[in-house]
Amino acid sequence: MNDTGATDHPVTSDDAGARLDVVLARLLDEPRSRAAARIDAGAVTIAGAVVRRSHRVSEGERIVVAADEVGPVVDAPPLPPVRYRDEHLVVLAKPPGLVVHPGPGHAAGTLVDALAAAGVPLAPAGGEGRPGIVHRLDRDTSGLLVVASTDEVHAALVEALRRRQVVRRYLALVDGVPASPVGRIEAPIGRDPDHRRRFATVPSGKDAATRYTTIVSGMIGERPVSLLACRLESGRTHQIRVHLTAIGHPVLGDPVYGSRPTVAAALGLERPALHAGRLAFAHPVTGAGIDVSEPLPDDLTAALQRAGIDPPDVAQVLADPDEG
Repeated sequence: MNDTGATDHPVTSDDAGARLDVVLARLLDEPRSRAAARIDAGAVTIAGAVVRRSHRVSEGERIVVAADEVGPVVDAPPLPPVRYRDEHLVVLAKPPGLVVHPGPGHAAGTLVDALAAAGVPLAPAGGEGRPGIVHRLDRDTSGLLVVASTDEVHAALVEALRRRQVVRRYLALVDGVPASPVGRIEAPIGRDPDHRRRFATVPSGKDAATRYTTIVSGMIGERPVSLLACRLESGRTHQIRVHLTAIGHPVLGDPVYGSRPTVAAALGLERPALHAGRLAFAHPVTGAGIDVSEPLPDDLTAALQRAGIDPPDVAQVLADPDEG
């Protein structure tokens, strides 16, 4: 410890090549989330410079930790249910309310933190703050996503997504009944010029396409509602929510995109009724087919029942025999 109260920790050969947050957690005998919070707060330097948590330390470097306490540290959330895992990747069932990776307003308590705390290897190629992340789900969307453990697999899955070789199917409970029971919505998506925190179908946006099939309709009071199976052909932010709003059938429980709050309240919904129910792809290393379905969570099951709809077999209604 020096006269400022900072502590100085030399890097030994045993730690050379390891991530800074991992090494610091061991040196200070504290949770990795707390060590990462120190680093993110700028309280950790090497050679006088603030470094990132992903920095790979070298033998002979000296890690200096400021004496000032960092703010409250959010413990890592529990690891969501794992539906498939090997040394290359993991498929998880994300619960609603869990943010996938750190971002504005959500520096900690994310899926990435849960994976790291559970010791799941995460591909650095995902980028700072989002290692291993191949694709994401909105905070309040439940369901399946895949995370890569190696850079090789991360690159392969990202390319498979780009080539539309990853099957992603969703269930959405929407306001009203679509005029056509089967349809394809093709409209570019970009920032809403009037509401910068939202997205919209705008001519200057990026190409996007969503297919949907109406599975069943029900009633809540005198208001019709419908359960749709949705298939992504692209992966724009809020794509399903934006596209369904554009055709006049917003996802129920989604006030950001125009859902009626009275209908959501009658259904007991406290978040958008959107669920990533099926994920299928060829394993990037073994070539084996991975095809996982995830039942509806309790809140969406209850909402369907309130509308007089029997909860479906997710694997059955999201199957697509001609997907190729």
